[in-house]
Amino acid sequence: MTRSLSPLSDEGLRWEILAVFFADSRLASADLRVGVLNGIAHLAGKVDSLEVRDAAENLAKNARGVRGVVNRIEAPGAPPPARTIHLDLADDLQS
Repeated sequence: MTRSLSPLSDEGLRWEILAVFFADSRLASADLRVGVLNGIAHLAGKVDSLEVRDAAENLAKNARGVRGVVNRIEAPGAPPPARTIHLDLADDLQS
């Protein structure tokens, strides 16, 4: 018998992302905030390097059910946080 995985709620996705961050040694002690709305993860906070910022984004992107990530984490050399969110929803419209 095959079981299909039901999508997680936004709060469920938030907790899944936080758990993955906590399990990663680069992010466990980082002061990051995570919010999820309609499957889009919003990341904020401050880290010491672009590597850690990118790691957080990649981990969040790979969480089951996440449709996109808005990365507003501050890091040395990172672009300033965008005020506008651009999403490519073409994939959603085709499914």
